[in-house]
Amino acid sequence: MNKRISALAAILLTVALFVTLFGNFFGEPLLSFADGGKVIYLTFDDGPSDRVTPKILDVLKKEGVPATFFIVGAQAKNRKEVLKREHSEGHTLAVHSYSHKYSEIYSSPAALLKDIEKCNETICSVTGEFSHFYRFPGGSFTVSPQLLRAVAERGYISVDWNASFRDSEIKNASAEDLYCAAVATVANPKKIVMLAHDSTDKSETAAALEKVIKHFKSLGYEFKKF
Repeated sequence: MNKRISALAAILLTVALFVTLFGNFFGEPLLSFADGGKVIYLTFDDGPSDRVTPKILDVLKKEGVPATFFIVGAQAKNRKEVLKREHSEGHTLAVHSYSHKYSEIYSSPAALLKDIEKCNETICSVTGEFSHFYRFPGGSFTVSPQLLRAVAERGYISVDWNASFRDSEIKNASAEDLYCAAVATVANPKKIVMLAHDSTDKSETAAALEKVIKHFKSLGYEFKKF
């Protein structure tokens, strides 16, 4: 019975976080679909990298669309120039992790918050402000209610996804494979949060990005950032 209650609590808390994300933030709606418009948020995890992130930024600039980068602090500490470019070109820098080591960060609420805040210090050193947006490594649906609660109580908004390039799942994927995955995995045609990665081994993600953007533009989507 206790296991069932814990599972239900986890589901309810995740739903609550989702409602928070797609409801109000400081009194302003993050996502508003009252007019029936279609919106897509491009999000990139695990960067920055010297090899891939600049290519992604080139495509975003060419297409004139914003994105949100959920960064890994250990990757970013020696790549501040890449972070500065992300920020100066109008993209959002958000927290993913400092170490990205699951066994460490998920060992306790205190360990998780320490990792988050260390990553956020890197963001603040570039943007001058801390980010309120956080993405759990592996997604919020993989962690305990205790960890979900700790993050929410600290004031962070957890951001998951409902579509993906599947660039961390498909082995030896081509750009065309990733494009097809991005199109096929859309779970909600009006409210898309697209997951992709900009780590150093994701060159095909950068290669697929322009075609993905053009596809959703052709369907009338508005591109936004968190």
